[in-house]
Amino acid sequence: MALNIVIMAAGKGTRMKSALPKVLHKLAGRSLLQHVLDCTAPLQAAQRIVITGHGAEQVEAATAASGARFVRQMPQLGTGHAIQQTVPVLPDDGTTLILNGDVPLIRSETARRLAEACSDRALVLLTIDLADPTGYGRIVREGGRADGAVQAIVEHKDATPEQRLLREGYTGMMAAPTALLKRWVMALSNNNAQGEYYLTDIVAMAVAEGVPVLGLKAADETEVLGVNSPLQLADLERRYQRRQAETLMEAGVRLADPARFDLRGELVCGQDVEIDINSLFEGRVELGDGVRIGANCVIRNARIAAGARIHEFTHIDGESAGVSIGEGALIGPFARLRPGAQLGAEVHIGNFVEVKNSQLGRGAKANHLAYLGDATVGERVNYGAGSITANYDGANKHRTTIGDDVHVGSNCVLVAPVTLGNGATVGGGSTITRDVGAGELAVARGRQTAVAGWKRPQKKR
Repeated sequence: MALNIVIMAAGKGTRMKSALPKVLHKLAGRSLLQHVLDCTAPLQAAQRIVITGHGAEQVEAATAASGARFVRQMPQLGTGHAIQQTVPVLPDDGTTLILNGDVPLIRSETARRLAEACSDRALVLLTIDLADPTGYGRIVREGGRADGAVQAIVEHKDATPEQRLLREGYTGMMAAPTALLKRWVMALSNNNAQGEYYLTDIVAMAVAEGVPVLGLKAADETEVLGVNSPLQLADLERRYQRRQAETLMEAGVRLADPARFDLRGELVCGQDVEIDINSLFEGRVELGDGVRIGANCVIRNARIAAGARIHEFTHIDGESAGVSIGEGALIGPFARLRPGAQLGAEVHIGNFVEVKNSQLGRGAKANHLAYLGDATVGERVNYGAGSITANYDGANKHRTTIGDDVHVGSNCVLVAPVTLGNGATVGGGSTITRDVGAGELAVARGRQTAVAGWKRPQKKR
C-alpha cells in the first residue's frame, strides 16, 4: 500500500527568540526541516506533505526543491489541527507516517521501521525512555507494565503527578492507517488545558475501536530530540558532530579531537587520513590516502589526492566549480584556493597565496604572498613572492598562460592576456604587458638611478 509522509513544520518556535522560522535554523549546515526531508527521501513515499504556518512563504521557498507538497495551518491550534489540514490531500488507503520538522536527526531506518510496523492496520507510536521526560507526552500502558498494551498518551501539561513519574515519552512521531487517521483527526475535541486539538487523543479512539496500538522504541535519544531553543540546537549540533566523528574514526580516520571537528556535508576519506583540531568540512570533500589536514582549516567542495598536506589555517572553497589538489601537494599555511583551482602533483602553494580558476602543472610553486587568477601554469614554474596576474580589465576577465620551467621574479604584474613561453624568466619588479618568448628574459621596470651626495630633507626647528 502507498506510503504518505506528513512533516509538521508550522510552529513559530518562540523560545528560539528569532525572526527566522524555527524549522529553518541550521544544524550542520542544513535547515532542521531539510534534515527531515533528506531522511525521508530513501523511503520512496507516494507523496511528502509539509504542514507550514508561521513564516509559511519563507519555509516553502527554502524547501521547494525537495518536491514536497505544502499545506498551511492558519492559525496553529495544535498537532491534531495540523493533521486536519492534510485530510483533503491524503488518499483513503495506505499508511501515513507523521514526523516533526524540528526533530532533525531521525534516521531513515527508524522512519522505515515505524511505517512497516503499521502495515496499514495498527497505530504505531515512536517512543523513548528518558531520564527526564519533562515536556514529553507520557505513554500510559495497561497495568503500568513496560510490556503492557498502549492505552493512551497524556500531554505533560495535562498529566497527573503520578503520570509525570512515567519515563516512557512520546516523541511526536507515529504511523497510522490513512483512512482511520483521517476519520480520527476530524473527530478530535479541544476540551483540554490549552484549548488545542491534540493528535495524541487518537490513541484513545484507536483503543476504543480495538485497533492495535503499538509502542516502537527509538534506538537512541539523539535521533528523537527536538529543537526549541538555541541551547537545544547547540547541544544537538555537538551530538550530531560526535556521531559523524565516530563513524569516520571507526573507518580508520584519525581525528586529533572528535569534540573539535565539524562536518556540514559529505566527507569521503581514504586510508591513514589525519585531521587536526577545529577543521570544518562543507559540501562534498574527498581526501585520498595519507592526506593530512592541519588545524583550523576550512575545506568546501574539494578533492584532495593521496599524500597531500594541507597546512594550518588554509581556506579552500570550491563552490560549484570545485577545487582539485594533486598527489603530494603542499598547501598553506594561510593559503586560499577558490573555485576552479586545479593543482597538479607536488604543487606548492604557500602562505598568503590565492589561486582562482587556474591550473598548475606538476611541481609548480607559488610560496609567498601571490595571486594566480585565470591562469594556466606549466610544470616546475617558480612564481615569485608578491607577483600577481592582472586578469580583470574592469569589464572582462583575461587569461595568463605560463609555460613549463618559467621563473617569475618577486613583485611582478602579469597583465592578461599574456603568454610566457617555456623556460622564460621575468625579472623582479617587472610589469609584463606583452608575450615573452621561450627562454627569453623579460625586464620591464624603470632604470635605477643613483644621485651622489643627495641628502634627505630635514624638519624645520
